[in-house]
Amino acid sequence: MFDVSFTELMVIGVIALIVIGPERLPKVARTVGHLLGRAQRYVNDVKGDIQREIELDDLRKFKSEMDDAANSMQSSMRDTESSLRSSLNDTAREATQAVSGSPAAEPPAAQLPAAADNATPPPSPAATPADPAPTAQPKAGTTP
Repeated sequence: MFDVSFTELMVIGVIALIVIGPERLPKVARTVGHLLGRAQRYVNDVKGDIQREIELDDLRKFKSEMDDAANSMQSSMRDTESSLRSSLNDTAREATQAVSGSPAAEPPAAQLPAAADNATPPPSPAATPADPAPTAQPKAGTTP
């Protein structure tokens, strides 16, 4: 920032010694040192605050980008869901038409029970052959 050489500092010190005097020069030097230290700490604090604000601004931008990405993903999922639902409804409507043999005028959810009524019923359990009755056989190695 400022380029102060050693000779310039010597000139300032000699002028301060002449103007202030040898008795008060150490006290003034300490006071100037304390003030310069405070100024450096203040500048460092301001730099830190600015750096934190920049990082916070970057985080806000990142959050908004992530929110935008999440919203676009959500809308994409909704679009996919709606297209899948419409395809499923079309398929169900076609299946209902194929089973009933007439064009469907009702939504597929209302047609599915009617299609189930027109289908052939599954065979009843009584129509299946019965298992043979178990026979009493003695175990091998035992005597009756």
